[in-house]
Amino acid sequence: MPPTFSSAKTRTALRASARVSLDLLLILGMATVTLWLLGLMWSVVWPLVIGLLLTTLTWPPTRFLRRHGWPPAAAASAVTVVFLLVATGVVALIAVPVASQSGELTDGVMEGIHRVRDWAAGPPLNIGDDQITQASDAAISRLQDSAGSMVTTVVTAVNTVVNGLVTAVLALFLMFFFLKDGPRFLPWLTRQLPGRLATDIPVVAARGWETLGVFVRSQALVGLLDAVFIGLGLWILGVPLVLPLAVLTFVSAFVPIVGALFAGFVAVLIAMVSNGLTDALIVLAIIVVVQQLEGNVLQPMIQSRGLGLHAAVVLLVVTLGGSLAGIVGSLLAVPVAALFAVVWNYLREQLSDPPQEPRTDERPAGATAPS
Repeated sequence: MPPTFSSAKTRTALRASARVSLDLLLILGMATVTLWLLGLMWSVVWPLVIGLLLTTLTWPPTRFLRRHGWPPAAAASAVTVVFLLVATGVVALIAVPVASQSGELTDGVMEGIHRVRDWAAGPPLNIGDDQITQASDAAISRLQDSAGSMVTTVVTAVNTVVNGLVTAVLALFLMFFFLKDGPRFLPWLTRQLPGRLATDIPVVAARGWETLGVFVRSQALVGLLDAVFIGLGLWILGVPLVLPLAVLTFVSAFVPIVGALFAGFVAVLIAMVSNGLTDALIVLAIIVVVQQLEGNVLQPMIQSRGLGLHAAVVLLVVTLGGSLAGIVGSLLAVPVAALFAVVWNYLREQLSDPPQEPRTDERPAGATAPS
């Protein structure tokens, strides 16, 4: 006989599905409103995020000083000053050698341009001087016609630089205050929250802080591996400015996608103007191999092991973050996903039933009752 369907069970299933769908819509609506509010407050949220990431990087030495009797303000001040000195030293380590060899690099660039021009004049392109002159005149006239848009672009670039400097200064001050007063935050938060929230939110915040620290340390390890491998390849090929290029590779590893592209472009350019086109192609191949190994193997493995996320999840969230918010989305995708995992694991712990302990009056089968 064909099975018969119960109308009561069907209505119950439909009501349950409707209730779950409504709950999901409410959650999505709340998430949309939260993201919209974050967008409105982004000028404050972005320095706060950078300050937190810098604090996770500088908290271990601050904790060491505080455990050895330093006052909180003195320890935070000392670590902040050392951080500024290290950052300034990194910039100097990149800028000074480049400036000292700027003349050689300029001559190499001009020589490279002449080589490209001579190559284009021969077969198979056979581009003559008249065609090159016409192309140059067309490019100059196009630049003159788009002078207004160029001015707008320059103004936008200046505003971006100014906003970046303001963000860096705010993040630095926030890092100092986090280092100084960070340990007092969770007790203060516990006193402000009512009831069960006074226990749950501080626990989640502490776990989230540990997760951010793991993310920053894993990103630094990935950048160090990139700098070592790429710097070793440049040193074997005899490319100049190996140390500045390695430092630039390490620093740019903290900015996904664009940082790697920028560091790779600089390395290939210097290899081309100093060693020629063949070595530049070899450097390009080394950078591509290292970046593919880092992006598809090392980074997902290191971050998935430290953050408790699967390697495939890391790849997917980085892709999703880049498609939604560009560079910033790629930078924040992994820590945000890790924080969501922290919240979900805590909720699962609180909602799951505690393990049942065996009853003391149970006796194994076949045992005799006491007399």
